Order: sequence, then structure tokens, then C-alpha cells
Amino acid sequence: MKVAIDGPAGSGKSTVAKAIAKKCGFTLLDTGAMYRSVALACVQRGVDLNDTDAVAQVAREVKISFVPGEKVQRVLLDGEDVTSDIRTPLIDKAVTPVSANPGVREAMVAQQRAIGEQGDVVAEGRDIGTVVFPDAEVKVFLTADPAARALRRAVQRDGGDAATDAHATADQSAVEEIMADLIRRDKADSTREASPLRPAEDAVHIDSSNKTVDMVVSMIIQMMEGAR
Repeated sequence: MKVAIDGPAGSGKSTVAKAIAKKCGFTLLDTGAMYRSVALACVQRGVDLNDTDAVAQVAREVKISFVPGEKVQRVLLDGEDVTSDIRTPLIDKAVTPVSANPGVREAMVAQQRAIGEQGDVVAEGRDIGTVVFPDAEVKVFLTADPAARALRRAVQRDGGDAATDAHATADQSAVEEIMADLIRRDKADSTREASPLRPAEDAVHIDSSNKTVDMVVSMIIQMMEGAR
């Protein structure tokens, strides 16, 4: 079975997908981490992010893999653990032009589909239900208002999890900075030419602004049971 969870940055896709993968024994396919890894590789190599051919070449060369960790799934870039390195403000900005690059998307989609053919998978991103796995048995478009999404990201950077801790707080200036960046990314993701952010026609829309992770996970697992 393939479960596709799409939505804008900070909507809770990663947290929900991780929980479903753990509960159901599915492979977790974190597509956002893959694009972030390509962005990191470009930064490390000094590649101009506006040079589409050079960036696409990097995407074709790098090897991105996922391995289990004690608390979180680890992301490896050419064998090096970059789990923390890809979650920085620098990569937040760098990933936008990288993920909009048609050559990069072609290289990543090929890897993602290959992983999907290996067994049950839950994948999260921005074009899973529309491009990567249009035949997914379960498709969800997960959203949340910008303020809620920005708080989650700010708390995450401080090592917490606002999706599971209703009382989590963060520096307001950091929240406002992140919210501005999220709004910028929303516009870029939804208007890009290559695989824009949009819900699949048959996707179920879920607003997570006022829902806990457990509530969203339960809703999706019910969908999965109904699709079997």
C-alpha cells in the first residue's frame, strides 16, 4: 500500500508520516529531506543554485538514503549523516530553487518510485499524490494556518515538538521570521512550473491547525483500513 501525504511546509506532514510508519510498519519516505540533501550538497560544493544544469547534475550524482535511528530516522548523504545539517535556516532558503528545478525533481522522483516498489510506504511531500504516486491508495492534503506552522517550526528548531506539546512556546521574533519564510515558500511551491504544490483531485483535505498528531494519524489510519 502507498500512502501519500502532501501539503505546505510546516503543516505537520513529517511528524504524521513518521507516526504512521511506526504504527503500521511502513517504510517512511521523507521526500523533503531528499531535496534538502541536494540543496546541502550544492552549498557544500559551492554550486550556484540558479545554475539549473549544475544543480540537476548534483542531484543525479548524490546518493541519499534513510536508516533507522534511536529516536528519528537518519538521513545519509553519500554515506554521511546530515539529519541535522539539512534543517537549518540556510537550507530552508536554499531548498526552494533546488526543489523547483525540473532536473532535480526528475532524479528524485525516480529514486522515490524505486523505494515505493519495495513494499508498503508512507510518503510525504508536495507532489506525492499528483506526480510520484498518483496511484496511491490513500491520498491526504494536510494544511494548517501559517501561524500554527511557524510556531511548530520554531519549537522544532529549539528541540521541541509543538505538534505533541500543546504548551510549547518559542521566541516571537523567530516565529515571525519563520512565518514570513513559510509564506514565501508557499507562493514559490504553488506557482513553480515543475510539479507545483496542489492537492490531488481525490485527496482528502485535513486542517491540522487545531488537531493533535494522534487525531490526524487516527483519521489517516481509518482511511487506510477502508482502502484495504
